[in-house]
Amino acid sequence: MRHSIRTALAAATLIALGVAGTLPAQAHPTAEARSISVQPLSAAPIPYAEGRDVMAPSLRVATFNASLNRPQPGQLALDLSTPLDGQAQAVAQIVQRNAPDVLLLNEFDYDPEGAAAEGFKRNYLERSQGGQDPIDYPYKYLAPSNTGIPSGADLDGDGIVGGPADALGYGEFEGQYGMVLFSKHPIDAAKIRTFQKFLWKDMPESQMPNRHYGELVRGVLPLPSKSMWDVPITVGDKTIHVIAAHPAPPVFDGPEKRNRARNHDEIRLINDYLGGEGRGEYIYDDSGKRGALEPGSDFVVLGDLNSDAGSGDSDPAAITKLLGNPLLVDPLPAAAERTGDREARGIAGITGSALGTADFGRGSAGVLRVDYVLPSATLPARGSGVYWPGAGQDGAGLVSGWPPASSDHRLVWVDVTVSG
Repeated sequence: MRHSIRTALAAATLIALGVAGTLPAQAHPTAEARSISVQPLSAAPIPYAEGRDVMAPSLRVATFNASLNRPQPGQLALDLSTPLDGQAQAVAQIVQRNAPDVLLLNEFDYDPEGAAAEGFKRNYLERSQGGQDPIDYPYKYLAPSNTGIPSGADLDGDGIVGGPADALGYGEFEGQYGMVLFSKHPIDAAKIRTFQKFLWKDMPESQMPNRHYGELVRGVLPLPSKSMWDVPITVGDKTIHVIAAHPAPPVFDGPEKRNRARNHDEIRLINDYLGGEGRGEYIYDDSGKRGALEPGSDFVVLGDLNSDAGSGDSDPAAITKLLGNPLLVDPLPAAAERTGDREARGIAGITGSALGTADFGRGSAGVLRVDYVLPSATLPARGSGVYWPGAGQDGAGLVSGWPPASSDHRLVWVDVTVSG
């Protein structure tokens, strides 16, 4: 990262490009409201993989922790209201160079009006950056985050109530470190499921540190530090469920290891939601609907999961189980330009020099694989990559230096085959 219990958590507010206006904030948008909130603006063409059967279209899905967070509420929207923000220009150029059809941005501050997301789209993505072709996303989705919502309790145990570590999710203000989804393909708004309010205590056999959190806190503390989304995207005659999340970083802990435990269980929630062996029967969404993803669904899990199976501070058990879930495949996206650069990067273990997706500036210990795009086994992967050009290569200036011009994370993409 660059960086009183409320009457109720803010319910998911849908902001979708192509909407004739913006949905007002409400406790729970009705199915009717959601169903009219996304209108098709154009039939976005589906790219085809070179040398592949043209009857089998390809879809590029990407995740990017863009570090587009700011220290004050409204500041990101203000920064993006003009095309002059240097960091946003660098992030947008990386997106344009990789041209994903579906893009999740983590660490993008949420505002109820969607002003920041619209400003980034209009002033950066739709303008050429560094000579790259502009990119248009007719559809977008964003929703509230638990970050910055005061809990009214001393969650970090420092004897003081208040501040970012005592919020329902770490944050200086509500919506900091949120996320936004951009898509070239229509979003089925009526079938979106969000899990912002799922209580940690309601996960069977969770790692919640019950000795650290009293009964009152356990009764209100959600598991998602931000939220988890299931956003159905319509690609031709297929529905692909985008399972988006950004679990808590497993650092800044006390002896109870509350953040490490939360990260583990947030990743487990994703895995359980994918189903199989009845694991997700306990899950409920923000509208009260229970159960996991419908069996046989096409899906892609993506986001900054803040866990590397072989290095770092997280409990590797949850990410290892997710990567081993037979319902999905791990295409092992790698930075092709840096393959074999192990000595230069100083990386050891499972992460490998090419598989790293973030550089936290701590030498070899700071390069981890934490950002993932994991398609279902029903969506064969054609290719994958991590955008991390090496020194002297085209685009290296976008990711080099400290801090980088863009983010301490790298964009990760996977091309999947979408067949009827």
